[in-house]
Parts: sequence; C-alpha cells; structure tokens
Amino acid sequence: MKKYIIERLTKLRALMKQHQLDAYIIPTNDFHGSEYVGDYFKCRSFISGFSGSAGTVVVTMDEAVLWTDGRYFLQADEELRGTTIELYKQGEKGVLNIYEYLNVKMPKTCNIGFDGRVVSINFVEELKKALKDHTLKVSYQEDLIDEIWSDRPSISKQPAYELPVLITGLSRKEKIDLIKDYLNKKSYSALLLTSLDDIMWLFNIRGNDVACNPVVLSYAIVSTDKVYLYLHKEVLSEELTKNLVNDNIEIKEYFDIYKDVQTFNESDIVVYQNNKVNYALSALIRTKKVVNELNYTTVLKAIKNECEIKNAYIAHIKDGVAVTKFIYWLKQCVGKTTLTEISVADKLESFRKEQENFKGISFDTIAGYKEHGAIIHYSATKETNLEIKPKSFLLVDSGGQYLEGTTDITRTIAMGELSQKEIDYYTLVLKGHLALSNAVFREGTSGAQLDILARLPLYEKGLNYNHGTGHGVGCLLNVHEGPQNISPSTLRAGYPFKEGMITSNEPGIYIPNEFGVRIENLIVCKKYLENEFGVFFKFDDLTLAPYEINAINLDLLTSEEKCLIHKYHKRVYNTLKEYLTKEEQTWLLSIVEAI
Repeated sequence: MKKYIIERLTKLRALMKQHQLDAYIIPTNDFHGSEYVGDYFKCRSFISGFSGSAGTVVVTMDEAVLWTDGRYFLQADEELRGTTIELYKQGEKGVLNIYEYLNVKMPKTCNIGFDGRVVSINFVEELKKALKDHTLKVSYQEDLIDEIWSDRPSISKQPAYELPVLITGLSRKEKIDLIKDYLNKKSYSALLLTSLDDIMWLFNIRGNDVACNPVVLSYAIVSTDKVYLYLHKEVLSEELTKNLVNDNIEIKEYFDIYKDVQTFNESDIVVYQNNKVNYALSALIRTKKVVNELNYTTVLKAIKNECEIKNAYIAHIKDGVAVTKFIYWLKQCVGKTTLTEISVADKLESFRKEQENFKGISFDTIAGYKEHGAIIHYSATKETNLEIKPKSFLLVDSGGQYLEGTTDITRTIAMGELSQKEIDYYTLVLKGHLALSNAVFREGTSGAQLDILARLPLYEKGLNYNHGTGHGVGCLLNVHEGPQNISPSTLRAGYPFKEGMITSNEPGIYIPNEFGVRIENLIVCKKYLENEFGVFFKFDDLTLAPYEINAINLDLLTSEEKCLIHKYHKRVYNTLKEYLTKEEQTWLLSIVEAI
C-alpha cells in the first residue's frame, strides 16, 4: 500500500470537512491553462502519485477517482495501485466523465471546492450545467493542497531572455500593432492573455519556468492604447526591461493582474479565451461585456512566417543529425554493451547537446522497450527501467528546443530480430504516416477530415490507436499548440489548415504487454497550386531521420509507397551526410538503397 498517498488523502478530507466540502477537484493545471506545469503546480501528482502529464482527481469524503486519457491507461493502472484511488478511463464506453460522476455522487445540496486559479471558466460552466438539478455552491478561493504540501517547491522565477527579429521574423511592436488592429476592427476594449505561449510569442521573450517549455510565468492585457505585461520583475534583465519600456509596454508585478482586472469599466468589452483564463481571475472582472473567442495571438502564432519556416528547416537538420547518429549508435551497441531505457534517453540528449544553439529538450523523452512501447506516454523510472536486448522494438519519442525552432520526432527502432506481427504492424503504421505526409487537399480542409488517411491502413485490419494523429508545434515554444489538430474529433480538429502551419504526423499501434509502434514527423503546410477549383495545399516533411528499414514488409507496400520511402531517405541522406562520419554515411546510404 502507498501509505503516503493515503495519508495525504486523509489530511485533505479533514480540511474538506472543515470547509464543509462534499468534493474537492484537483486538475493538472497552473494559473495559465498550460498543458505542462512547473513543479509548484503539480498538485494532482502530489495527491495521487500519478505522474502523467494529464489527468484530474476528484476526492469525496468516501472515495477518490482519477480521470486520464488513453495515453496513460497502463501507466495510471500501475501508479495508482495501492493508493485507494480508482482509475476512470476517460472516453471509454460506459465510463462516467467528471461531470456525470459528480451529478450521480453529490447530494442534492452540495458544496464543491477547487483552487479557482487552476480551473478554467469552461470547466466551471460545464460543472454548473451538469449539476443544474442540484443546489450547487462552488468554493474556489482556497488552495487546500497547499495546506498539506509542507515541502512544496517555490514558484519558478527563472531569467527571461529576448529573441531577435532574425529568429521571430516580426518585432513585438509589429505583433502588438496587429493585435490593436484586431481590437479596433472588432470594437473590443482589451484582450486578456493568460496562456504563456501566446504571451511569449507576442513579446518575443522566452524563459524557463516550465520544464521543456521556454516560457515565463506571466499575464498580459493589450488594449487599444495600453499594453501591460505582468511577471515577477526580477526575471528581467536591465536591458530587457529597457527594451520593453521603449516599446511602450508597462511592466507590472505578476499577481497585480488580479487587482487590475477589477478596473475594467462596465462599458468595456473584454475578449479572452474561456478555456485558458482561470475562473478566479474571471470572477473579478466587473464588466458583463466579455467575449469568449480564440486568442487572436494563437491564430497569428500558428501561421509561421517565412523567417520562422526557414529557421524550422535549420532546427530540423540539427535534430536530424542528432537522431540519425543516435540510431546508428544504438545499432552498433545493442547486444555488445548494457543499454537501458534511461541510458539511451540520456545518450540521445547528449547527441542533441552537440548541436549549435541547443536550448534543451522539448518534452521528457519517451524511450519504451518492448511492452513499454505500448504505454503511449511511458516514462522510465529506476523501478521500470528495462535493459534493451537485441530483439524487438525500442520506441523513442523525443524533441529538442533550438534557437531556430522546436522539434518532435518518434522513431520505432528494431533492436534485433522482429516477429512477423511486429513487422506487419510497423508497415501498416508507416503506410498511414506516408499517406498523411503526402496528402494534397483543398483550402478549408481540417484535421478531422485528414485524420482518416493515417488510420485507414489500420482500420482495414480492424486496428486503431487511442490518441490524436497530429498537433501544432511552436517555434522555440510549446511542443503542443493550436488551433490546428489532426484527430477524428471535429470538436478538437475542426480548425482548417492554413499555409505556414507546422503540425505533427504520428500514427501508431499499441499492443499491451507486447510492443508499440509510432512514427512521427513534423510537417509544414504549403501552397501546392491554385486554379479554377480553388487553392490546394500539401505538406512538406521537416523531420529528417531514417525509418526502420528492417521492419518493413515490402509485400504490404504499393510501388508508389516504395518510391515515397526511397525519395524521403534520399533527401535525408543528401541533407545530413556532410554532418556524419564515414561509417554513419555508409550505413545511411545502405538504407537509401534498400528500397
């Protein structure tokens, strides 16, 4: 039994009783709606022991439940064992969602608590809608986890730094002018920004307040005549402070935002994105004239300019060199020296560190050998760290942050002898990956429409994978960004593709207790042609690293697919060869010539 988790739950329930709460909700969130959070904000992990990057815990007086998605089912099963916390597999048939659960479990008059700073407006609105037949009180002003977390890490205040226009393509003044034009056109008074990637993009600054995400904890308000940036002032150098002030940006303390949003007049029209702004902040805004709209910064940020795209190609050459050297190293070492999931992840990072302008990894490397490859977002620990033998698959999903851009790549690598099932399933995933990467489609097409291209070869065999096919990627920013997405869900992936968007292409297949396969490239959307039938787009691969030639069943490929593989491998070789040793070149050339 994991006694420390049970003890924490006992302490939390004592506080809940004191505050007369029937339930307490602990999401995976910070004050900004971020996907990944700094150590200070890992309350859900603290209370549950589940270390995955997504999930929500609900604690009542007699039970506790964790919801997480398909990426983490196997991991959550393992980590929750002995905690008394029950796993609810989000999205699975017959599984209640959080709102349904609370509707069933709560008494007709109930008081539900949460820290309002880490819960979005959307969440609370959905909660109220779900419990409309209850007399519901929401208590959002207490952080109960803070009261029992005696050694809680301090909130991060890492130094900020400025990006030059040679990297961003646009100055912050030009970006702010675009926002002001948008506000004037819409007759809005102000845009409230709380999402960190949007703020970093707008002000051309970066930091290190969230592991792997080069962001600074901050808020911003942009009105038609004023710009306010809220952060811990000590993170700014004297020079950066001066540059921001010279651009007519007023710098204020981080928590001053909670005071300043109360100064909006009742006639002001304030626009913000409900699923990004926290409930506690919104509750302080007096004006009723608020507009829920996708952050305009998100729309602008997603469409990379020529400078950003040029830099992205540079970043991916560097990353391709690192990953290709890593794959060659693996092939040479397996069976001859001791390799483990943790040691190979460290080795891959060392190859990346050799590249100029490397800023760190873009997310924690997933290195899953054999059955661990079937855990979609597996994270090796000392207890689970498998030794890699010369057989089966090693799935490695990783990425780097470079001054020139952000990378995200998955390669499933044959460590030795493979079963026919492993080969066939790898080939089916590769077929879907190629189909999406080489798609041509009309302007206005969304990721929900494109998703079938990646899944069809698997569907034809009665197979599927339990995650999206693609996500937007930032430029020296978050590895996951919107608004574009590729998945079967029109809700998640209904936004149309536009020229300049960078997106991942990552189908997979996962066989529990056996192996996993995922193949991922980043692709950039480009204009293909325009005629009387409209504007047509296509993708171009940014990622440059070989596929696993020893895992391909040629009998399952069409002649066109074979040509696509050869063409891609030839491009990889011609682009990377000058950065490789003679031995690495010879090995890579053999892959080109194999198909």
